[in-house]
Amino acid sequence: MSSSMSVFSDKPVTTVTAELKLKSEFQRDSHQDKVYLAGSECVGEGGQATVLPLILKIKQQIGMDPTLLPEYPHPSGLPEFSRRASELALGRDSRVLVDNRVVGIQTVGTSGAVRLGAELLRQCYCNNSSWNGPVLLSTPCDESLQSIFESAGISDVQHYQYWDRESHGVCVEKMLEDLEKAPEHSVVVLSAAGHYPTGADLSQDEWKRVADVLLRRQILPFFLLTAQGLCSGDVELDSWALRYCASLGLELLCAQSFSHSFSLYGDRVGHLLCVLKDESNVLAVQTQAEKIVQTLWSCPPAGGTRVVTAVLSNPAHLVEWQEGLKATAERCMLMRERLREKLRLLGSPGSWEHLIKPGGLFCCIGLSVQQVDFLAKRRHVYMLPEGCLNVSAINSRNLNSVAESIHLALTSKL
Repeated sequence: MSSSMSVFSDKPVTTVTAELKLKSEFQRDSHQDKVYLAGSECVGEGGQATVLPLILKIKQQIGMDPTLLPEYPHPSGLPEFSRRASELALGRDSRVLVDNRVVGIQTVGTSGAVRLGAELLRQCYCNNSSWNGPVLLSTPCDESLQSIFESAGISDVQHYQYWDRESHGVCVEKMLEDLEKAPEHSVVVLSAAGHYPTGADLSQDEWKRVADVLLRRQILPFFLLTAQGLCSGDVELDSWALRYCASLGLELLCAQSFSHSFSLYGDRVGHLLCVLKDESNVLAVQTQAEKIVQTLWSCPPAGGTRVVTAVLSNPAHLVEWQEGLKATAERCMLMRERLREKLRLLGSPGSWEHLIKPGGLFCCIGLSVQQVDFLAKRRHVYMLPEGCLNVSAINSRNLNSVAESIHLALTSKL
């Protein structure tokens, strides 16, 4: 007689990320003026994810192209996409590209790029088939990062200090101190620009200090380049840290995402860059990556990739796309300035200059757990822990409510 008990019985319910939990709470909230500032998408004045007209046009053109055949792409993706993505990140005239020292693999979004990079590290890093870390992540960081590395079999995941709640910026000295203590051949995950979820970035001088430690301590940087062009409005400036480290001769990995900058959230267009010391290792790393891809997702999706390739390979499209990014970045900066001014006029305690120091989609006000909870339950304004928020979700309709809610959270006796 067969057992009536399920083979999946007695399995614990896992915790969801803060963003997913907040999203569920927001959706259950019936208040007509509720505001969601915890999303990842780049939102426009109308409250919806923005799509550049150029991207819509190219999508239509691709959909009507009779020459495109419905075939499976190669495991490494479309070659032209990988070439253009590498040039966008490193610069067309980069020495590492000229010397053919770059491996590029199309992935399923940023998470796919990080997972592929983690698998490569575990299997190939330091001539060791069972490298196990450590990998250093910033505090705070995207909650999924630790799980991705652990799922790849890397159990030694540690953290370095990054966000300073008092100064509302990067605690550079503490960060450098933690990197100095890291064992040689550690891997450190670094945000090239637009750090999530704080929005706080290093200056170029601070990046030079970090790069010096990486060189001396033989630490491998694993960059996240998730919104190139949307942080400063300049694609070259947003990739400066990556390009600088490559110019020093550092080997590195970089997970690129095209979701924000091309409004391709559902298409999951990502790319993993591997910059190597010399050309002799390129083929080995390329084939190892392709073998891993076949066990993860077999081959990447082609639809969104063709859109990105069409933009990056056409000079006129490239200019129009960059102008669109600049306009979006300027709107985010305007929202920062308006929020700062509203809080100043309300007499909210503290200085609010940090709101306009960084750029990009995200910033962190620095709130307690109780204050964030007050915003959600009493004011129907939803933010991530520490008061980290997506600036683009603020618009002319909800600005006053957001500012007044933050002011009350800071001044009320909770």
